[in-house]
Amino acid sequence: MLLKYISSAMKKAKYEILKEDNTYYGEIPGFKGVYANSSSLEKCKEELEEVLEEWLFYRISRNLPIPIVDGIELKIKKIAV
Repeated sequence: MLLKYISSAMKKAKYEILKEDNTYYGEIPGFKGVYANSSSLEKCKEELEEVLEEWLFYRISRNLPIPIVDGIELKIKKIAV
């Protein structure tokens, strides 16, 4: 389910070429703080996916809300240890 969630979120990503330095900038609407900037579109996509993964792990570890994407809701259940 996590891979499907990440894939769906990445499909919503928006990219643009920055005029100042001709680098690629990408972000995912609805995911505050999830953005990347790189010299090529492919590298930008790779970096954006890594940032998204780290953002998700951070929010999960802090029990913070995670947006629903294409009907996919990541539900975190507490595990007894």
